[in-house]
Amino acid sequence: MRLPIVHHPDYQAPLHDGHTFPMSKYGYLRDVLVEQGLTGPETWLTPAPASEAMIARAHDPGYVARVFGADLTREEVRRIGYPHTERVTRRSRLACAGTLIAARFALETGIACNTAGGSHHARYEHGAGFCVFNDVAVAIRALQREGGLGPVAVIDCDVHQGDGTAAIFCGDPGVYTASLHASGNYPFDKEKSDLDIALPDGSGDADYRAALDTMLDRIGREGPFSMAFYNAGVDIHGDDRLGRLTLTEAGIRARDRRVLEWAQAQGLPLTCVLGGGYDRDRRRLATRHAIVFEEAQAALQRA
Repeated sequence: MRLPIVHHPDYQAPLHDGHTFPMSKYGYLRDVLVEQGLTGPETWLTPAPASEAMIARAHDPGYVARVFGADLTREEVRRIGYPHTERVTRRSRLACAGTLIAARFALETGIACNTAGGSHHARYEHGAGFCVFNDVAVAIRALQREGGLGPVAVIDCDVHQGDGTAAIFCGDPGVYTASLHASGNYPFDKEKSDLDIALPDGSGDADYRAALDTMLDRIGREGPFSMAFYNAGVDIHGDDRLGRLTLTEAGIRARDRRVLEWAQAQGLPLTCVLGGGYDRDRRRLATRHAIVFEEAQAALQRA
């Protein structure tokens, strides 16, 4: 079975030279996935931008209207870290729709991936940390609205805590949020997820694997769940500009394989989103992001 992969060329938006966020990684990732035969223009799934109404089910309608109307305040723009342009808004809308499409396919096939998403710092009332809208929250709210969706687990393995996701779903018994992150990294004022595991700076492959096993064991005991979302950020790598951990690419691959095997053993449809990664070498960064797609395809073939 071919892995369902959601992609859109407009996941990239123009940013000024030297911007911290490596926007070109989405194009490099597409090229790597095509070279590996995992997807191509004839097979990838292409989203249309999410509507204002869809996004407002997960975010404050006033904030969403200001984004759509190009009317954010200077402070709101500063907190997000992107210029407030039509192209940036479009990519954020596309990422939300892409994660929802991936989730729909995951419910059918068992696993699906979006080549963007993981915007886990965006909260109900505002964006933050290069995240305009929280795509996982938008997808979950859309599926909840349709009815028939049981409890959902969010497995966030980005190096930064999934603070926005935790805040949005705080008090929602239908969503269990779990975050495995670096303790000393952004955001410096952490939210309370249902499960937080914070690793000290410098933690490597072995420490990370032990913490991941603990996380998955705890999530499994909190179930059963109807599906899970997996933020597969690669900013846990030792060479990442914004990470504080020291994982190798082998460690990232072991992490992704472990999460995928765990989800299959639990009978959980798994939606994978890209998450963070900030290496200056965009091609090298794209090969790290591609790991979860390679492992997801292999997991489908084993199923």
